[in-house]
Amino acid sequence: MVSFKLLRHDASTGAAAGTLLLVTIVSTLIDNVSSSCLSNATLEEIFGGGDSLPKPDSCCMQDVCGLTCPVTTSKPGPGYGIAVAIIVAICFCIGAATYFLVRGQSINFFVAGRSLPLWVVAVTLAAQSVDSNALLGNVDLSYRFSFWDGVVLPVGLGLSLILNGLFLAHHINNDEALTLPDVFAKRYGRIVEVLVSLATTCSFIMLLAGNLLRFGVVTSYLWEFSETASIWMAAAIIWLYTVGGGLYSVTYTDVCLAVIGWSGCVVFAYFMIVNEDPSAPVASIGFPGYIYPDTMDDPNGACAAYDGVACDNDVTACCYNIAKWCPGYNDDPTVTCERYDRGAYPIGDLPIYPNTMVDPLALSPFPSSIFWNWCTIFILAVGNLGALDFQARCMSAKSPSVARSGCILAGCFTFLIGVPFAYLGAITRVYYGPDSVHANYEADSCSAALGIAQCALWLPDPQAFIKLLTHDVQPFLGAWCIVGIIAASMSTANGAILAMGTVMSHNVFRQLDAWFPSLVTPDNLLTAARIATLPMTIISASIAAFYRSSSGGGTGYLLIVAFDIVLATVVVPLLGCFYCRQPSPRAALLGIVGGGFTRILLEFVLPKDGFLILPFDYIEFYDVGPAPNALFPFFVDVPADQVWNPSDGACQQEQYKDFTGVDSLVSPLVCLILFVTVQTIEWKTGRAIFEYAGSEAYLKDTTEHPLKSSLHIGNMGIPVEVWEQNHDNTQNTKISFADDSGKPIQTQMGNSHANGMVKEHVTKGDDATPDSAMEKEESA
Repeated sequence: MVSFKLLRHDASTGAAAGTLLLVTIVSTLIDNVSSSCLSNATLEEIFGGGDSLPKPDSCCMQDVCGLTCPVTTSKPGPGYGIAVAIIVAICFCIGAATYFLVRGQSINFFVAGRSLPLWVVAVTLAAQSVDSNALLGNVDLSYRFSFWDGVVLPVGLGLSLILNGLFLAHHINNDEALTLPDVFAKRYGRIVEVLVSLATTCSFIMLLAGNLLRFGVVTSYLWEFSETASIWMAAAIIWLYTVGGGLYSVTYTDVCLAVIGWSGCVVFAYFMIVNEDPSAPVASIGFPGYIYPDTMDDPNGACAAYDGVACDNDVTACCYNIAKWCPGYNDDPTVTCERYDRGAYPIGDLPIYPNTMVDPLALSPFPSSIFWNWCTIFILAVGNLGALDFQARCMSAKSPSVARSGCILAGCFTFLIGVPFAYLGAITRVYYGPDSVHANYEADSCSAALGIAQCALWLPDPQAFIKLLTHDVQPFLGAWCIVGIIAASMSTANGAILAMGTVMSHNVFRQLDAWFPSLVTPDNLLTAARIATLPMTIISASIAAFYRSSSGGGTGYLLIVAFDIVLATVVVPLLGCFYCRQPSPRAALLGIVGGGFTRILLEFVLPKDGFLILPFDYIEFYDVGPAPNALFPFFVDVPADQVWNPSDGACQQEQYKDFTGVDSLVSPLVCLILFVTVQTIEWKTGRAIFEYAGSEAYLKDTTEHPLKSSLHIGNMGIPVEVWEQNHDNTQNTKISFADDSGKPIQTQMGNSHANGMVKEHVTKGDDATPDSAMEKEESA
């Protein structure tokens, strides 16, 4: 029976090995270790022979399936942890030094004085895009599933930058706002401004959580800390150097991280692609009793490659050559063969499977998340148009053309760096895939599509790529790439912290002046922004720690959730700011509320099982079930009555049923329909469909010192150069504008609010004279 158990396990792992799309519950299975191996007590009695499972010094996959327990990897050398510590220390020092560049001015903290040149804008934009999700999350997904499951992340991020450069960047820069919600305030008023602020902040809480999680995964492995401790340590370090210099800190550290980190990631990726052979697992050699998928007369098949011989029970089939690869096995079935594997790849693996993005059966006999992959590209490409960090860098560019060109260049950098990383997933499977000595399987799993009654589910190693970098490649290259991943995580995390702090202080807390007049003023805005970064960082770190402890690891899903939020609410009215002649506050309000409500509703209404796979009507689209019997799979050479017939219905599997992605597409569509409908009605009728408090477009003081600027209110016209001044509750201001043809537009700014917030009333007249400076009038 020992030999039969070996055959059963290796065979079952064979087809199961590629179950690259059945592992969403992997971590739960690992964490929730049971006192038994099989849910069927009778079946466990058969495999245990009266003993409880797993047996001492053994594991379920060996006791049930006869396969040697996974070989554990040794601890990484200290040099890797030292390299990471050095880059963290360098970034901390650079970030701390930029405190002196702020010089007490909020504009320097928020947008680096609007002074960044093209190369800096391009680098810092790409640094925000190429985060740890686009690198480590990317290769993790391609390792677990397929190339396209990982590459959709950098593709979506890169496309978003190019779209932003083509349609929004120059407008954003020309608007001279401090934050993205400021753009909405100038056109839609306070209520929309606050809603956009809350939506984008929620989005970036998820973005920051995802990057802290990745940082924790890497550093906990290298430094032997718990992942929760590593997450909190990362949050503290990044927050400390970000809060001092603001966007200056983020920009200078991004440049440093890009030079050191990108180079390491690019060199490693292209070195591995060019030099690693094989670039994907080859056809399995098998084990005693393993039946090759090809025949004896096929000169190009696995049978010929491994000198296969005729099988005992079916002489027409080709089997593993025991005499050559495992001499002595017939006398002692427990002997270790000279060469064998688990039969996971009957015909080998591929780095990239063709038609994966157009054919749901391209990965047969495994399911494909084809719909979700397309949704991921759309969510990231369009949803990132509402990204606070992207638009902050457009605002900081020294000209609109620099902002536009910087976005397009950054998008190309994202493709160049991120796409090759997806190719590394197949290389990682060579070392830590289902045919490797490190492979782990869930014993209590069956699959009719694979024809396997036990051990049908491969459990990928969540740290496989980090282990590859620290154990299986040249140490210098591995350490350089690890530094690059940490750099990518830090460069995005610091931008997220800054964006949330500036928006919450400038666009949310300043709205509380009616109740707390001195809470946030132009004079303490810089301090308020710094303080606001702390609770945002704490919330994100808490989510990262909880997500890790509850799910066992992330696969880039937090990144997608982040921009799913702004896609449903922010993107449509943002485009309306610049592509509608008179953007309506009511259209924006209804669009944001309608899109957000639809997204929340569908989150609970749509069926979601967590696998992100639509319920296609094919056998491949069924989850694994519990082991039903002790029979062998079809690729093991045993008598016919001992081979399991999957069509007997013994394997109780449930169909995948996850409509995630439908909500991501429907919600922005609802937002668009509502926005366009209201805009059209008001344009046709010439009047607002309703009025509400807080719908008046307005400007606010953005610095505690006079600032020369060009201001835009709505799409009313081209502004004349003006001087902004501090205002108190007793002052009125008047600003003059010119329309597109140069015709004067007199804009009377009256009824000033505290902290420099002003309400606009616009009137046009032929006799209006444009002013070259803001006029201050003392009111009674």
